[in-house]
Amino acid sequence: MNDKERSKEEVFTVEALHFQTGTAVRLVIDNGYIRDVQDIDDASSLKPDLFVAPGLIDNQINGYSGVDFSSDDVTPEKVRLAAERIWSDGVTTFIPTVITNSHENLVLNFKNLYNAITREDLMGSVPGFHLEGPYISPEKGFYGTHPEKYVRKPDWNEFVEYQEAAGGKIIQVTVGPEVEGADVFIEKCKDKGIIVAIGHTNANAGQVRMAAEKGAKLSTHLGNGCANMIHRHHNHLWPQLAEDRLIPTIIADGHHLPEEVIKVFVKVKGPDKIILTSDVNHLIGMPPGKYNYLGTEVVYSEDGLVRNPGKNCLAGASMPLVRGVETVMNYTGCPLGEAINMASKNVADVYGFNDRGLIAPGKRADLILFSLANNKLSILKTWIRGKLVYSAT
Repeated sequence: MNDKERSKEEVFTVEALHFQTGTAVRLVIDNGYIRDVQDIDDASSLKPDLFVAPGLIDNQINGYSGVDFSSDDVTPEKVRLAAERIWSDGVTTFIPTVITNSHENLVLNFKNLYNAITREDLMGSVPGFHLEGPYISPEKGFYGTHPEKYVRKPDWNEFVEYQEAAGGKIIQVTVGPEVEGADVFIEKCKDKGIIVAIGHTNANAGQVRMAAEKGAKLSTHLGNGCANMIHRHHNHLWPQLAEDRLIPTIIADGHHLPEEVIKVFVKVKGPDKIILTSDVNHLIGMPPGKYNYLGTEVVYSEDGLVRNPGKNCLAGASMPLVRGVETVMNYTGCPLGEAINMASKNVADVYGFNDRGLIAPGKRADLILFSLANNKLSILKTWIRGKLVYSAT
């Protein structure tokens, strides 16, 4: 098929300021991929606050707009509804996250999710799933809002059942490395190409080092998923910050981590070794109030904070990933390009998503067009594989 035979939807251009350089560019989109990136000499016709960037990649979404990915009634229609809302917030690739539950519920949950993501109308925006738990710390405070009665030791045969139910699409597992059997489990995951993250853990320095040596790559929402009071020196945070083989994911929603903590994390690891994640649950977009979540009551306040008062802990988040991009710019003073990369390129690099996360010829046309004013991003358009899936107008 030559260019003349292709439809207007298959071949088109996007003109805006490049999110990294700030220079005017023209992207030529051909059949779902970026064919060329051209400089525009005369940018007088472009709005000075209009930018184009790769679509954001969120590695931890527990649910969206009333759809809970850990519920036993997930349907393809519900996942599609959630996806549309996620796309409208500038995320073009996301990893549905399923948390600690009974064996029976996890098997059913993954079967339902797998049936949902095989739909062609999701356009490959869901590359796989993240199992957060149940192989995490049984200590109070460290399992957070996860239902403690289902927290348990790693069981490879059990996990294989989940992977079979998920059609082989579990691509990440969050584990507490101090839990008995975690060392063997981490190694088996690595051998199968499954990314292991440390999280909901009270591991000591030796256990963190062991996990990295066995193949763990990430620290799940570092600074959260732990007890409110920990030892000032001997805790799980310092070893993970000191371990060069671990890349932390952080929730920069203005609630989970104070400004100075995010500054320290970014300074220690560097902007190319930080991943922004949302950790949003199904309450995003819902009215404030009291809700039943994971079998307990949580309070969703007007400022977006989601708390589990019974356990005195946070219960996920309610801010989209794009708010994290804004927050890290405001807190650290980093440029737009670095902040966007923390929510796109850095994620793609870790997961091996080689076809996305960059604006370059040959990459998928997973793109966002947005205006920028005072470090606030307003998503105007979202494309996935060259198809317009959201427009603000």
